[in-house]
Amino acid sequence: QVQLVESGGGLVQAGGSLRLSCAASGRTFYAMGWFRQAPGKERAFIAAIGWSGNNRRYADSVKGRFTISRDNVKNTVYLQMNSLKPEDSAVYTCAANQDTIATTIPNEYDYWGQGTQVTVSS
Repeated sequence: QVQLVESGGGLVQAGGSLRLSCAASGRTFYAMGWFRQAPGKERAFIAAIGWSGNNRRYADSVKGRFTISRDNVKNTVYLQMNSLKPEDSAVYTCAANQDTIATTIPNEYDYWGQGTQVTVSS
């Protein structure tokens, strides 16, 4: 069956770094992305990447701090998060689809992971 499994979340102090991983199984995915949702707030787009790795999109709030990448052999997408801020605290969820566009729209993704908690302390 198709699964997306996130890992790498945890507790980190402001200014620190974390790397999230999302391992996909069961299918080959072209476009993959990351979203996050904090308590009391709506889910927000963070980053997306196409098959080649050259088509990348980022939310303005994370540009220059977060980097999305992928390993197509492992069918895994990564999110390197640097210079973390308390407002980055959220549940981060991986998403994937079988289209070529690195979309920012949640409804255009076919599969979702369970999420991993990221907490950034002041």
